Amino acid sequence: MAQTPRRARLDYRFLISPQWLGGLALCAVFAVACSLLGQWQMDRRMEAVAEINKVLQNYDEPAVPLASNAAVFTDFQGHQQWTPVEMEGEYLEEDTRIVRNRPLAGKPGYEVLVPFRADTGDVVVVNRGWLPIGDTPGRPDVVPSPPAGEVTVVVRAKPGEPDLGRDAPEGQLASIDLVAFADSVGYPVADTAYGQLADETPAPAVGMQQPPKPPLDEGPHLSYSLQWFMFGLMSFVVWGYMARQKALNDRDDLEQGLTEDDGYLSAYRAPKARPARRRGGRPTDEEAEDALLDAAESR
Repeated sequence: MAQTPRRARLDYRFLISPQWLGGLALCAVFAVACSLLGQWQMDRRMEAVAEINKVLQNYDEPAVPLASNAAVFTDFQGHQQWTPVEMEGEYLEEDTRIVRNRPLAGKPGYEVLVPFRADTGDVVVVNRGWLPIGDTPGRPDVVPSPPAGEVTVVVRAKPGEPDLGRDAPEGQLASIDLVAFADSVGYPVADTAYGQLADETPAPAVGMQQPPKPPLDEGPHLSYSLQWFMFGLMSFVVWGYMARQKALNDRDDLEQGLTEDDGYLSAYRAPKARPARRRGGRPTDEEAEDALLDAAESR
C-alpha cells in the first residue's frame, strides 16, 4: 500500500519581515489602548460600587442628633455621605438662596438652600428641595416658605460642591458652593457639607419635591471593561490567524510550484471567471476558439 508523502513544514520566516512586524506592533498599540480603556471602565465601576456602599451603609440608618455628630458638616469625610442627622432650631428664611440649573428626572429647575441655625449654635445649609422652571425668567415663580419658629429637621449629609467659575444673579448660586454661600450671607456656615432635607416637623404649608433615593445599579462598566480587554486580546488572535493562513497558502504554493512571480497572491486565491454560456446551450465564441486550438494541437 502506497504511503502518502509527508507534507513540508510550515514556514513562518515571513514573520520577521517589516510588514508583519509592523502589523504586530499595531496590534500591541491597539491592545495597550484597549487595556487603558478597560481599566478606565473598571475604575468607574469601583467608584460606582463605592457610592452604592455609602447608600447601603448610611441612607436608611436612624438619624443621629447634631450635638453628637456636628463634625459631619464641619469636617466631612467621604464615608459619611447620606448619614441622617437630626437638628432642632430655626430656619433663617431671609437668607434663602436659589441654585440654578438643577435638573431632576430630566426636567430643568432650581434647588432651594436655606440656612438652619441649630440649638447647638451651628449654622447648617439645608437643601429644602427642587422647584421646576416656571413663567418667571431666571427664578422660580414661587419659593415655598419653611416652617416658622422652632423646627425639628432630619437631613442627610452631602459634600459641598466646587465653584464653577460662573456668576449668578443676586440671591442665586451656580452650585452648592458653601464658601460662596457664606460669603453671600455674610456669616459663617458649616462649609464642608450640607443637609439634604428628609423630614420637617412641623410640616410646611407647601412642600417641595425631593430627589429619589440614589439607585443601587453600578451600571454597565464591568461588561464594557471586559469587552475592551477582549478586543485587545482579539487583535493578537487575528494576527496569528492571518499568519497561519499565509503559512498554509505558502506551503500550497510551494507544492504546486507557484511563486509570487507567477502573479499568484498567497493571501487569496481568486477563482478564474468562466464565460457564461449563451442561451440554448450554444458555446460562446471563446469556447469555440479554445476548442479549435485544442483540436489543432492534438494533430
